[in-house]
Amino acid sequence: MTKTKTDPSKRAERISWLLVTPLTCVLGFFLLLPILTIVTVSFWNYNEWSFFPDFVLDNYAFHLTSAVTWATYLKTLKFMVLTWIFCAGIGFTVAYFLAFHVQSLPAQVALFLVCTIPFWTSNIIRMISWIPFLGRNGIANSSLIHLGIIDEPLEWLLYSDFAVVLAFVHLYALFMVVPIFNTMMRIDKSLIEAARDAGASGFQILTNVIIPLAKPGIMIGSIFVVTLVMGDFITVRHMSGGQSASVGRIISNEISLLQYPAAAASSVVLLCTVLLMIGVMMRFVDIRKEL
Repeated sequence: MTKTKTDPSKRAERISWLLVTPLTCVLGFFLLLPILTIVTVSFWNYNEWSFFPDFVLDNYAFHLTSAVTWATYLKTLKFMVLTWIFCAGIGFTVAYFLAFHVQSLPAQVALFLVCTIPFWTSNIIRMISWIPFLGRNGIANSSLIHLGIIDEPLEWLLYSDFAVVLAFVHLYALFMVVPIFNTMMRIDKSLIEAARDAGASGFQILTNVIIPLAKPGIMIGSIFVVTLVMGDFITVRHMSGGQSASVGRIISNEISLLQYPAAAASSVVLLCTVLLMIGVMMRFVDIRKEL
């Protein structure tokens, strides 16, 4: 009786499936299953005291046709765009300085750790710490009055859109610094030397060599910033003094009112919006190919 030999390619394929099975199970249980649950509940119905299985589109219809929803999305997008602009500018500048102007590796590591010091405390503490600084009788207004720059406290420093964007930039700027710095460290310095030898100016080297090669890091940082700002509700609530709303705040309010199907529908719409934005950003650069 002869034994049939196993095809090596089929055996390798089975081993590959066995290797990815644990990760697939983990992602399926902790990521896909919760999302499917939220999508399912978004079609359920509810009343003043409970919610129950059903298949209705009222949750989506109310959410998508409400003027408050559209105004809130526009406000959230405004916060996101402003935060992205400032985070991209700060992140690129800091990463460029660390990658190309700090020659010593220990110095790079030390300065990079300095950038991470704020992350040694919680986001809530770092966000709330701006309140006594920006308040009417806070350090900022007191210093400006003492220097004679202003005659009376500036009301727009706190509980305003300015305070919200400032807190966002403080909280999420490092998410832009890290991927851009990681990408810049992979740039071959000989390319910059070659461009300089060819007569390129510093601005031309920046726009034609460094920025194109740093695009994957910029896109990764942008994805972090966009997703974090779009889903945030604590920062907007505290730094605006309740005067501004966000999409996350709508979901939070619906949950507090036990309107879980409505909150699930709002979450699905927000998820689709964020995925659409990420898809648009991914069109500018193939991150998997570039990395």
